[in-house]
Amino acid sequence: MIDIHNWTEQFVSALDNTFPGRVRFIGLQGSYSRGEATDTSDIDMVVILDELGYDDVRRYSDMLDTLPHRELACGFLSCKADLSCWDVPDLFQLYHDTVPIRGDLGSLIPPITDGDILRAIKAGLCSIYHICVHNSVYGKKESTLRGLYKSASFVVQAIVYRQRGEFVRQLSDLLEKADEPEKPIIRAFMDMKSGKGAEFAACSETLFKWAHYRINSLE
Repeated sequence: MIDIHNWTEQFVSALDNTFPGRVRFIGLQGSYSRGEATDTSDIDMVVILDELGYDDVRRYSDMLDTLPHRELACGFLSCKADLSCWDVPDLFQLYHDTVPIRGDLGSLIPPITDGDILRAIKAGLCSIYHICVHNSVYGKKESTLRGLYKSASFVVQAIVYRQRGEFVRQLSDLLEKADEPEKPIIRAFMDMKSGKGAEFAACSETLFKWAHYRINSLE
């Protein structure tokens, strides 16, 4: 397992050397931030610069090439001005699933309202519904199904947040606090993350029925 503390220290040092005085926010999200990482988990870093041109994108990529485990490096790179214009529902997951290393992400993004969260939930559900049907008929790829269950876990986090006012980060806690319709989704995703094989037809049907139900029951 990667020592994420040591890796992020190397990352932050390289980032400061590459963009001196320009870094507005650094954060860690995903499995490593939740303490759920495995040997194959991505290292999801969030970086916000003062501004971002495509030359900066190239420099950031070159910087990552100097770090160990480059193949696992992942995440979000942007700048303050662009974030201020972002579609706010898309920022809900980014904000709540990111653990700050430096700076305050909340000061860089517009306020997120309940209406924004509802839009994020509906957009997530509709995307899952569409791709699930397409994959069941045409793609038939287990990797796509796994990705859909990951997306579904984000939607469940947002649903629970609207219900409880609490962003639940760990899957085990989410399973406990989610309503009954969501529990099979979280259980299946936890099984997939632990390496258990997914029965494609059954898991696809479960996901479709859940998305169908939630699309028609949200208020």
